[in-house]
Amino acid sequence: MSARIHNIAVDCHDTYALAGFWAEVFECPRQPEDLPGDPEASLLPPGGPMVLFLAVPEGKTIKNRLHLDLSPTDRTRDEEVARLLGIGATHVADHRRPDGSGWVVLADPEGNEFCVVRSEAERAASAPPAGAAPSA
Repeated sequence: MSARIHNIAVDCHDTYALAGFWAEVFECPRQPEDLPGDPEASLLPPGGPMVLFLAVPEGKTIKNRLHLDLSPTDRTRDEEVARLLGIGATHVADHRRPDGSGWVVLADPEGNEFCVVRSEAERAASAPPAGAAPSA
């Protein structure tokens, strides 16, 4: 028997505010019982595991050891990056390549890094010839 992901936990200072940011990222509502000041908040993005935000006293001090890679479903990677910057993400690094592959590293309002890769449609449109390895 194997295991499955029950939820993804994110340590943070303000569970309600950070859940609000990620609710906009995933375009899903916060759970109605979550209130400002609660020690935890959660989201249930469509098609994914629950994302649980847990209040912790310490701040983020080093690079994430685990992060999310997001692939837009109805827009390009670059359109998604612009949308996420508009809702409060910050730009960390740009790893886009001239051939259109690559990714952009962003951070949420509490500094947790995540990446935005090309959409499935973008990857399919630039699929390498048979036998070649695909890129991100």
